[in-house]
Amino acid sequence: MMGQNHGIIESSGGGGGEILVPGPSPFDVLPEDCISNIISFTSPRDACVAASVSKTFESAVNSDSVWDKFLPPDYSSLISQSRVFASKKELYFALCHNHVLIEDGKKSFWLEKASGKRCIMLSSKELWITWGSSPEYWQWISLPESRFVKVAELLDVCWFEIRGKTSTRLLSPGTCYSAYIVFKTKDGCPGLGHLPVEVELGLVGQESSKRFIYFVGPRNRRRGRETGDVTKPEQREDGWMEAELGEFFNEERCDEIEFSVIEIKSPSWKSGLIIQGIEFRPTKSP
Repeated sequence: MMGQNHGIIESSGGGGGEILVPGPSPFDVLPEDCISNIISFTSPRDACVAASVSKTFESAVNSDSVWDKFLPPDYSSLISQSRVFASKKELYFALCHNHVLIEDGKKSFWLEKASGKRCIMLSSKELWITWGSSPEYWQWISLPESRFVKVAELLDVCWFEIRGKTSTRLLSPGTCYSAYIVFKTKDGCPGLGHLPVEVELGLVGQESSKRFIYFVGPRNRRRGRETGDVTKPEQREDGWMEAELGEFFNEERCDEIEFSVIEIKSPSWKSGLIIQGIEFRPTKSP
């Protein structure tokens, strides 16, 4: 157990064995605010584990000085001034479990619970969509399950092209991120759902990574490339689907990340895709 010392007592049986006897922890003599300061240099996950060590640790972990270190510096601008929190710990978990709309409702912000890293989703209104302002090709609809007021619905296009970029300053520096397109399909996404769609992702000024994704999946699983190196969509807990666009390391000196999702090779008309946005969150360890 954390911080536990052991004394050694020789066995009286003459066999030369030794018995370990638990001794006092060196942390027992530290002031609680000192323990809080030490824990604040760990992570939210580690802090919650430390709280189970003893009542002293639990009290130290619940200190505002610990959770203030885990909150983003600008957290006061992310919460309603009318809402009152009993502690910084309560505020931290509120930012983990409740997505906050920022920048006139065009972005959604939250914290990853285990690490405190920043996560964002760009709404489809923040994306550059070819023919996106033409109501015969795309329409903007409201869905109760969306974080945003409006989402983009593909009605009928031949040329499918989406581009966008955003500031990396909204994300945590020194962190590896993955980007995802978050969407729903209708009627199997005709003309698009079964096609490999080319995507690119990269920091502005650096070489972008390229891959292919599906919005539904391959119609014929024996067709070469379509069976292996094309990323298939996954179901999310919130009822939407997602497909990964790629990964990047958010260096402090980088300003913007850019991405594209394009399918212009097939002559088929494409429809049945609803796009909520592009999500950026820390890459999961394998």
